[in-house]
Amino acid sequence: MKLKTLSIVWYLLALLVIVIDQLTKWVIVSQFQLFEIRPVTSFFNLTLVYNTGAAFSFLSQADGWQRWFFSFVAMGVSLVLIIWITRLQDHQKVLGAALGCILGGAIGNLIDRLAYGYVVDFLDFYINRYHWPAFNVADTAISVGAGLLILDMFIGDEQRTENAIK
Repeated sequence: MKLKTLSIVWYLLALLVIVIDQLTKWVIVSQFQLFEIRPVTSFFNLTLVYNTGAAFSFLSQADGWQRWFFSFVAMGVSLVLIIWITRLQDHQKVLGAALGCILGGAIGNLIDRLAYGYVVDFLDFYINRYHWPAFNVADTAISVGAGLLILDMFIGDEQRTENAIK
């Protein structure tokens, strides 16, 4: 099977997400102590926390099995995304960008999980005393990718309708 040029673009997007994610995590880990907080604005801090669970620290208090469970889930999802990207049509640019972001984010957090047993989080947004759970670049890419998937559901439907009419 010949790899399409646009598939390479989506894999490069995933690679870019991985590199930025790992670089930012390395900078934070090398410059911060665990739980150290450095205010940036009136609503945003940089802080170093380790998340042994999933999104929003789900299952972070489990006995350690979650490390391998979430690692295998990330590997499975990544494999599905790699195959999906390879099968995209040239006109599916929004979907390709979405899958590239999600793939990069999944692999970025998978690297942490396999290397350390936890995910490095450091972005802390808050309003007054309410703090959103800390997150990282990989989490951001996954969220952007999910938003693009939703957008593609609407755009993709319009494109399919237009193609059916032609």
